[in-house]
Amino acid sequence: MNMLQPPDWARPSGYSNGISTRGQLIFLAGQIGWDKDGVFQSDDFVEQFKQALRNILSILAEANAGPEHVVRLTWFITDKKVYLDSLKEIGAGYREVMGKNFPTMSVVEVADLLEDQAQVEIEATAVIPD
Repeated sequence: MNMLQPPDWARPSGYSNGISTRGQLIFLAGQIGWDKDGVFQSDDFVEQFKQALRNILSILAEANAGPEHVVRLTWFITDKKVYLDSLKEIGAGYREVMGKNFPTMSVVEVADLLEDQAQVEIEATAVIPD
């Protein structure tokens, strides 16, 4: 994988502006903060966020992939203020689950998610290099 960073741009914090790669593509459906049994263990935004990431890693493991293969994350959040107020904890939780792998990311505030208790949903794209 090659990070795409224009030399005269400020470096992003916690994500990449672009990535180029070749290989087997893996597309994951949006994952929310419930466990393998479909039960929410917490109403805390950061805990739901970390569980959504763990769910992503569980699915990736089925393709013998891991966090190092993720090239794109799209987050759908229900409360921008909660997100912004939790940035430090989100960063720590991200590194705890995903390590120092920083794919391209987008965060979008939405009016609601399908599951009433969900506060965040994350879609992922991964690539296993040739």
